[in-house]
Amino acid sequence: MDSGKNIKVRFYRSPSGNEPVRDWLKSLLPEEKLKMGTDIKTVEFGWPIGLPVCRSLGEGLWEVRSNFQNRIGRVIFYIKDDTMWLLHGFIKKQQKTPASDLDTAKKRKREIQIAIWKGR
Repeated sequence: MDSGKNIKVRFYRSPSGNEPVRDWLKSLLPEEKLKMGTDIKTVEFGWPIGLPVCRSLGEGLWEVRSNFQNRIGRVIFYIKDDTMWLLHGFIKKQQKTPASDLDTAKKRKREIQIAIWKGR
């Protein structure tokens, strides 16, 4: 891997070409963007890595954990070969990761796996 990176980072892209995680990151406040970007970069250069930056959610899903000034941001991802696929980003409002957020990430993971299997 070049530049000392342990893994590459790629954004999930919907069938219509949207990149929801990229759009979510752009919607954050400037200091939140910096914090989340730094934490993603920490995973990119330090993988495998654990708490407090990264935690397994099971089923091959992981989360990047960022604490902002007054809220908590999460990006759910999975690793395939040497690539970190960013699947879903959200502001956490409760202790447990909401099922709807996990379901979104699982659906996007399946879409990527099918695309890889088909050779796209």
